[in-house]
Amino acid sequence: MIVKNLRYCRENLELKQKEIADILGVTYSTVSGWETGKDTIPLRKLIDFANIYNLSLDYLFGLTNTNEKYKTLTVDLKVVGKNLRNIRLKNKKTQSEVAEIINTSQSAYAHYENAIYLIPTNFLYNLSKIYPDFSIDLVLGREKVSDNT
Repeated sequence: MIVKNLRYCRENLELKQKEIADILGVTYSTVSGWETGKDTIPLRKLIDFANIYNLSLDYLFGLTNTNEKYKTLTVDLKVVGKNLRNIRLKNKKTQSEVAEIINTSQSAYAHYENAIYLIPTNFLYNLSKIYPDFSIDLVLGREKVSDNT
C-alpha cells in the first residue's frame, strides 16, 4: 500500500469513507480501494486530502512518523520538475537510471522533470526508496508552517 496512513488519518479525524468520498468527489468504493491498496490514489486527490486536513504528505506515505504542519499546496509543475531534476542530479543519476528504477521510460520521466505532466503517486513513492532523506512535501514545493505564524 503506497499511502500507508490514509485510513489511519481518516479514522483519527472520525470520518467515514463516504465523507471523504464526498469531499474528494469520488465514490465510496474508490476510497476503499485506496485504503486497501487495491488502487493508487491520484496525487492531486492526495494533495487535496492533505490540504483540507493539514496533513504532511510524507506522513501519509509513511516516510515519517510525525505529521509536520505545511502550508496549503497548489501544484506548480515547474517547481516539481525543477525539484525532481535537482534531487536526481544531487544523487548523480541519469534520467534513464531513474526511469528504470521507477519502472517507466526515460521519455516519460523527462516529461515530469520538464513540467509537462505531474509525476504519478506510485512513481513519486518509488523515488523515496532510491533517494536518501527524500521528502515528497519538499519535492512538491510545499512550505512548512513557521512557528511564528
